Amino acid sequence: MGHVTPGHLIALDAGNSKTDIVLIGPDGAVAGYRRQDGFRFHPDPEGTVAELDQLRDGIRALVDECGRPEIALIQAYLANADFPEQEAAYAEHLRAAGLAERVAVGNDMVALLRSGSTTGVGVAVVCGAGINCIGVGADGRQVRFPALGTLTGDWGGGRSLATAAMFRACRGEDGRGPQTALSAAIAEHFDTATAVAAGIALAMYHIPASRLHEVTPLLFHVAGQGDPVAIDLVRKQAAEIAAMAKVAILGLQLADHDCEVVLGGGVLAARNPLLMDDVTARLEQVCPAVRIVVPTQPPVVGAALLGIGAMAGTPGWQQLPHEQAIRISLAAAMSRGDVPASPFSQTSG
Repeated sequence: MGHVTPGHLIALDAGNSKTDIVLIGPDGAVAGYRRQDGFRFHPDPEGTVAELDQLRDGIRALVDECGRPEIALIQAYLANADFPEQEAAYAEHLRAAGLAERVAVGNDMVALLRSGSTTGVGVAVVCGAGINCIGVGADGRQVRFPALGTLTGDWGGGRSLATAAMFRACRGEDGRGPQTALSAAIAEHFDTATAVAAGIALAMYHIPASRLHEVTPLLFHVAGQGDPVAIDLVRKQAAEIAAMAKVAILGLQLADHDCEVVLGGGVLAARNPLLMDDVTARLEQVCPAVRIVVPTQPPVVGAALLGIGAMAGTPGWQQLPHEQAIRISLAAAMSRGDVPASPFSQTSG
């Protein structure tokens, strides 16, 4: 073990929908916890600055609540920090606030992988609002994707699934596609006469666009009832998840090893049997010894473990002494924070 840096650690995980911030003392104990809105990408610089300022203000509020201890390191993992230049710019912005001696920023996929992996080596796929993947080898080498959506070859996540379900439901209703129980389910859910009427209401903002994500649990429910059209969409999502993981596994030459694949995000955290069984079967064809992990702890736990390792001077992916005790302490703090369940949890039964 290298030099141990004195002072407190701020570990931060900012996804699209929520941000978790944890303050950890020099003894590894959790001193404070805060949850706030997520970190979203904005095409204009001013919007991004405003998002970063919200992170800064959240960190400052937590530090103030805990008596303003000295912060040695902010270890932050952000959704939409997709490129090295973004990570560097975001770190510099937080560093300029003077909240800590050191600031490190990375993509939130890294925190997800560390939260669920026992070795820190393997692959993580997140399927929440969108989809992304990262692979990390024993030498620290990474396989990553731009994950910017259709323009960079990506499909999947709650938004894509909901949009595709609306597409299939409307076409099944008007005769352009095969009939599907999605049509009636969507119409009933939005209290409209037809699925097409629901689509029009969403397009005209008579139904808030923010409600589109509600279609995703309907899709999984209808698929669970045996509807072929809905099942086809779930299998398409499974294929996309497995395709990303396969590229990472092969790129890091992990196919002949005991490889952990960590699955996170609201869609995967719901553990829908149809989706999970399909993903597992596809990955076992690539890596027979693959071990699928759905973390029971949130990604901020991974951020904390990486931060503690950085302060102790250990390699970022090395398992820490007393790691299980640290995980238990963090889990207890998160539990006291009344963390809400996945919005897709109703699809798991």
